[in-house]
Amino acid sequence: MPARILIYGATGYTGTLIARHAKDRGLCPILAARHPAKLKSLAESLGFAYRVVQLEDANRLAEALGDIHVVLNVAGPFSATSAPMVDACLRTFTHYLDITGEVPVFEDLYRRDAEARSRRLMIMPGVGFIVVPSDCLAAHVARMLPEAEHLAIGISRSTLLSRGSVKTMIELWSDAIRIRRQRVMLSVPSGHLEREFDFGRGARLSTALSWGDVFTAFLTTDIPNIAVYHEVSPAERAAFRVSRYLGPLLETAPWRRLLEMQTHLLADGPSDPERAGHRRVIVAEAADRSGNRVRARLVTPDAYTFTGVTAIAVAERVLNGHLESGFQTPARVYGPDFVLSCDGAFREDLDAHRPSTAPLP
Repeated sequence: MPARILIYGATGYTGTLIARHAKDRGLCPILAARHPAKLKSLAESLGFAYRVVQLEDANRLAEALGDIHVVLNVAGPFSATSAPMVDACLRTFTHYLDITGEVPVFEDLYRRDAEARSRRLMIMPGVGFIVVPSDCLAAHVARMLPEAEHLAIGISRSTLLSRGSVKTMIELWSDAIRIRRQRVMLSVPSGHLEREFDFGRGARLSTALSWGDVFTAFLTTDIPNIAVYHEVSPAERAAFRVSRYLGPLLETAPWRRLLEMQTHLLADGPSDPERAGHRRVIVAEAADRSGNRVRARLVTPDAYTFTGVTAIAVAERVLNGHLESGFQTPARVYGPDFVLSCDGAFREDLDAHRPSTAPLP
């Protein structure tokens, strides 16, 4: 029986982009989602088979994965979808991939490492824009400075958001930001950590946020102190600071329901021309105990296009047997240069400072 990919959540905005890219690559994945009408329409338009899948029924879910080699889960929020899907994958000896950016999901899936290794299966969350480019860039600067003790990653801002992305952001809204200090995951107040990054147009203020690399980059690089920052406008900076006080209120169920209702007013996601005109930039800086520093900058297509390309690229590698058992990160398995296989992605090494006595935030 030929190896098969199942794309769960294919009818969403990002899922549709991924399915279309799979077709461009000459693949024939099986599409899966909860609701049959939209799923049938998408599958028929691409010439793919499809399966209606409900995560709540563990036995039916396991049946749906019985002949599947690798699942690519693209249905968020992954705090709701990842656990039942991984349960089914472990039961059916199916490799698991997803495009989550939710730090708690990375933490939860890491706890399944031993189970996956015992079944010779790979669990690799974050095979999209979060965390492939930043993970590869982190591995690159760690390769340049093997004794690095600190890692700071900066992400340029974007105005492109899909409805699903906004829903996930609401799910994760918190007044606490995750960072790593001396190998331990900690929380700091929103807006507490700030620094500047040069994304190619001069220094831009960025604030720390809970990004997947806070968890994954440590596994990839073994650097014990990690923080991830996102470029912010003055209004966004003010919002982060206000969230210190409003966070507990906005985390309550009534406010979450109100915010989620507003997402239905949003478009599914940016159009093809809108995505074509956008680029994302990531900067990584590593420092060792002596104050030696290295920096590198990576430019990629927009996050949605990039996710469509890299998610399928990883799935193809798994189909071809290029994988490692257990919980894995993209750069740990496929190397720092994997990101450069995406059309439109390029990397440049910036100036190295030797030495500096200033600590790396």
